Amino acid sequence: MVDVDSFIDEKVDEIADAVGEKNAVIALSGGVDSSTAAALAYEAVGDQLTPVYVDTGLMRKGETDEIRETFDYMDSLRIVDATDRFLDALGGETDPEEKRHIIGEQFIREFETVAKEVEADYLVQGTIYPDRIESEGTIKSHHNVGGLPEVVDFEGIVEPMRDLYKDEVREVARALDLEEVVSERMPFPGPGLAVRIIGEVTEEKLDVAREANHVVEDELEEYEPWQALAAVIGKATGVKGDNRVHGWVVAVRSVESRDGMTARAQEIDWETLQRIQSRITGSHENVARVVYDVTHKPPATIEYE
Repeated sequence: MVDVDSFIDEKVDEIADAVGEKNAVIALSGGVDSSTAAALAYEAVGDQLTPVYVDTGLMRKGETDEIRETFDYMDSLRIVDATDRFLDALGGETDPEEKRHIIGEQFIREFETVAKEVEADYLVQGTIYPDRIESEGTIKSHHNVGGLPEVVDFEGIVEPMRDLYKDEVREVARALDLEEVVSERMPFPGPGLAVRIIGEVTEEKLDVAREANHVVEDELEEYEPWQALAAVIGKATGVKGDNRVHGWVVAVRSVESRDGMTARAQEIDWETLQRIQSRITGSHENVARVVYDVTHKPPATIEYE
């Protein structure tokens, strides 16, 4: 386990040295990784930092409002509505890796736009060790590592937590007195709901995935999972009222893990699973069925794409 106090002192100095007298922007998603990186950077350079939250349209239910409330103490916080740009860029794309690369490039372009406005030369990111391992090992491209475009219009990218695992990041977040809603928050993928939708990302599938994920997180909170999620994985026949429908199949997944590198599917009681399926199938007329994923990692990954 990392020596938290020494780590904080070291990284604050490291960020201050890297940025110097110039300005920086930080990609702030609201998750524990980016929030901890933002707190470190804010302590290091203060008003030279502009936190940027990009609403991609791929976020959890109520995410943007929660970000606005949680980080209102950062006067320079920018909230960018880029929903149309992200969905347009993803239009027609079905390949998982290509979707990640499209999202990675679009993120960078959004940050570059804000950086020009505030004359920032540096980008701070909440990249952690598993992100790098999975991208470098070609398991998947993270939007902030393997998903980055070849040309990035920044003098430098600063990644203060690139050698930490998730549980170590949480220790740092607690030491920085970040709110529990941040320090203990369940992991959420940088590319958002796009990696919980098999195939093309559409507004209809996003609506289904967003509501289904809200239901799953709500119902499984008592199980204290490492990660719990819902994914739209295809279509199948079902019955709604007196009508046969060809509707969406939603897969529910809940796992235990220490660092995300390996994971075990959780055993969820039948009553809870039935309540989840009832809420999800009832939330959208075009959801035909709900299934529960019992696969560990490996052989599966935690996310679907």
